[in-house]
Amino acid sequence: MSMRILFSTTPAFGHFLPLLPLARAFRRQGHDVAVVTAAGMAPFVEAEGFELLPAGPMPDALFAEVARRTGADPAYAPTPEGVAEFFAGVRVDLSADDAVIKAKSWQPHLIVTEACDFVGPLLATTLDVPHATLAFGPAIPAEFMTAMTMLVRSRYEERGLTPPDQSPSGRWLLDTCPPGLQFEGASPPPGVTRLPLRPEPHRSEQTPITDPSGGAAVPPAGERPRVLVTFGTVFADPGVVAPLLRSLSALDIEIVATLGFDGKPEEYALDSERVRLVPFLPLAQLLENVSAIVGHGGAGTTLGGLARGIPMVVVPQGADQFVQADRVVAAGAGLALHPGQNGPDAVAAALQRVLTEPEFAAAARRIGDETSAMPSPDQIAEQLVAALA
Repeated sequence: MSMRILFSTTPAFGHFLPLLPLARAFRRQGHDVAVVTAAGMAPFVEAEGFELLPAGPMPDALFAEVARRTGADPAYAPTPEGVAEFFAGVRVDLSADDAVIKAKSWQPHLIVTEACDFVGPLLATTLDVPHATLAFGPAIPAEFMTAMTMLVRSRYEERGLTPPDQSPSGRWLLDTCPPGLQFEGASPPPGVTRLPLRPEPHRSEQTPITDPSGGAAVPPAGERPRVLVTFGTVFADPGVVAPLLRSLSALDIEIVATLGFDGKPEEYALDSERVRLVPFLPLAQLLENVSAIVGHGGAGTTLGGLARGIPMVVVPQGADQFVQADRVVAAGAGLALHPGQNGPDAVAAALQRVLTEPEFAAAARRIGDETSAMPSPDQIAEQLVAALA
């Protein structure tokens, strides 16, 4: 029986991309897949061949409204109250009603949300359909989950709905975090079934992306160790990354550094032949032949890199990156440099350790082995469909 699977996500790449392997798995098995998120995500959703149900604004408008209401900056100064206002307050207020209209028309059999999405669970309650929550990294600290759960209650009540007592809610928690990276004792709330789900570095289903001249966007491996420097699509500030690249380029390594979406090579003023600046590319393509990663600690980069057994130096900038940074250190798979200790020379020294002290690579490989042993997206898609049949 073909089913209609609706994915609901915050309109940001760090939230959308971890959903793709499972969404693709459902499609491979003959099910209809749609995504409910902001219209600004249309080029990326439709490039995947999924139907878009547009609802709500993009993050710039959401952050502006959070600042207007509270003065908080949940991206660069995340507090439980500020993060809750973004995900469970403003985004629900500005997106949920449109999303309900679109979802009622589409009539899904199952809704899959991501861990910070509070629109999807409200849709599931409104439509009385089951939902699963996909966790895209280590468990979100309890103080953040509690703040979001409490704040969203009034949004349910004003619509005549019964709010969840806990988050994540729903029937299933799809946990993409390998055991070696997860908090000890982390488990879903009572009544929610945990299903491990193998995380996969983001990849394109088309041919590898090339640069404008037609050559490979990522050059073939050279003789020196290759290091990937990536601060994602949101936090790739040239003012932060350029001094870091200048310091790292003094090491005997070759560097592939991502520019994010809007970055331009001339903003970096680099003169080193050992640094290759590349535009936004699928992470799986960037990870080829990489010996170490230096980055912000986004969940996708962290889980994707460790899935390949690559150690890392994490320089968290905001959001949930401090959680990933601390878990990488706890796992022994890398080092983390927090604000106040993350100058370019300190990062270069940390990278030198990660490249030369074998215990970091050994720990990263252990997490890679754990990741490989987790159920695949195809297996989880089959399991969810069987449970609904």
